[in-house]
Amino acid sequence: MNLVKSNPKLFFPSVMEEFFKPDFMGGVQGFSNSTIPAVNIKETETEFKIELASPGLKREDFKIEIDENVLSILSERKNESEGKSDNGKYTRKEFSFSSFKRSFTLPDTINEDEIKADYQDGVLHLNLPKREEALPKPKRFIEIGN
Repeated sequence: MNLVKSNPKLFFPSVMEEFFKPDFMGGVQGFSNSTIPAVNIKETETEFKIELASPGLKREDFKIEIDENVLSILSERKNESEGKSDNGKYTRKEFSFSSFKRSFTLPDTINEDEIKADYQDGVLHLNLPKREEALPKPKRFIEIGN
């Protein structure tokens, strides 16, 4: 699994609206023989968490990149199966190819240098921590003078 970062330009008017906004091609690009994995996005006080359901894949099947403030998750998988007769000639040879791409516009509150990804039990987990200045500030109490 690779995380590639390039050209981090930050422009973002509204955090929640823009985070769920798809890329120019509709946010989901699927190709032949593919199903588009479901995505859960959760916001906490300190980070966003993305969970992408992708059973049957391996961590090597993913490529994660950030370009121009857009996080893209890509996967390609190729399979071949053969059926042979006793004399070694092909009686059947089948190929399958599946791929997908999911893209998300990141809010400028995300600390792109600290994004982490992990793949467990068929689910790709991404943790996108918020920048220090975007974290909630503790309450301040003002003392009343004499």
